[in-house]
Amino acid sequence: MELRDFIVTPVVILVVYAGAYFIRPFVTDTVNYKYFLPALTVRIVGALLVGFIYQFYYGGGDTFAYHTYGSRILWEAFWDSPLTGVKLFFADGQYEPSIYLYASKIWYFRDQQSYFLICIAALFDLLTFSTYTATAVLFAVFGFSGSWMLFKVFYRLFPDFHRWIAFACLFVPTVCFWGSGIFKDTVTLSALGWITYSFYEIFFNQRRLILNALILMVGFWMIYTLKKYILLSYLPAIIQWFFFSRLQNIKSVARRILVVPLAVGLAAVLGYFAVVKVGEDDARYSVDQLSITAKMTAYDIRYGWGARTGEGSGYTLGELDGTWTSMIRLAPQAINVSLFRPYLWEVGNPLMLISGLESFLFFVMTIYLLFKTRSKFFSYVKKPEIIFCLTFSLIFAFAVGISTYNFGTLSRYKIPMEPFYLLGIGLIYHYSNRDKKLSTLEANE
Repeated sequence: MELRDFIVTPVVILVVYAGAYFIRPFVTDTVNYKYFLPALTVRIVGALLVGFIYQFYYGGGDTFAYHTYGSRILWEAFWDSPLTGVKLFFADGQYEPSIYLYASKIWYFRDQQSYFLICIAALFDLLTFSTYTATAVLFAVFGFSGSWMLFKVFYRLFPDFHRWIAFACLFVPTVCFWGSGIFKDTVTLSALGWITYSFYEIFFNQRRLILNALILMVGFWMIYTLKKYILLSYLPAIIQWFFFSRLQNIKSVARRILVVPLAVGLAAVLGYFAVVKVGEDDARYSVDQLSITAKMTAYDIRYGWGARTGEGSGYTLGELDGTWTSMIRLAPQAINVSLFRPYLWEVGNPLMLISGLESFLFFVMTIYLLFKTRSKFFSYVKKPEIIFCLTFSLIFAFAVGISTYNFGTLSRYKIPMEPFYLLGIGLIYHYSNRDKKLSTLEANE
């Protein structure tokens, strides 16, 4: 904490809330306006808490590395020489004489994924005089914006189910905590929300096509630059959403029987080629290298830097040998660890307790839903929005569960799938209740 944190940050927060009060009438209605400011507040509090915990509990961490040994150096370069600052901003990881004085001090200069985040933070630093807490608040605002857009999509589809949708998109504790500070996860989570919104506007509402196409491209570019593996899970899911929504509009049973296999096959092919395309520029994410990448990442986090950080306890699912066979064999355990672990008896520190309680809640809700719907469960799963949410969340749960092997790291890495999983199981509950009410009405008639 520095003196500037006590001077600049309160001003930034006041400006943010003034802007929020001005914007709220344009992005809310008489029902959902009550969620807007509380959801924004939770994100800001989460961003500040992350900073306090990393400083006073961990004694440092990557969020400070991104800022103190990253964006602040870019900010200083801009102040010393705008031209040098611009050169640093567009640097490609190569040291050059004109930028070496600054670039040599940046810890993640040669890591292009982390350096991209540092550049985003540097843009915010220009507005906050490189004040950590103020920049973190702006990250929180950006993270909130994407979550709000995700909320708007499902609120429009299911306006009478707004309470659960608001909880899933805006108020999940670990998402509000890890998805608010100066992290890659804040940016990618926000980008997912904006992509989902712009995709919905383009392909379902046909509104503001140019603007939403631009948002879609920027969102994909951000995720592609920061964490390609998110796209490997998301693209097949969103393609399925589009195709199954179109199939739902076919009323003829005979035509649907003919078209469904073709549509499913086409969606699978497009999803596969989308995954292949994502991995073209990075061999680690090519289809034939994914299993090796998963093994190397999992063991590095479990026994390498992840074991040294003290962020949480390690876990193992079994031996990974770098083949798809071993990954598929461990898939059920990987999905389980992402959704339902750490179990309460595996909790080793206060932050893990929050994650453990949340995972226990996920488990209880899932079991309750299975008992409530019983044989009708799979008939509800066929709904396009549920297919989209569960496909993404389960693929992503498998991906991070199989490649993390550390509960502390996993609690942060898995946050993109949590809103979608809660939306998926919540919508199954919603459809089940609606059918029960219709059956009751028909029986009374």
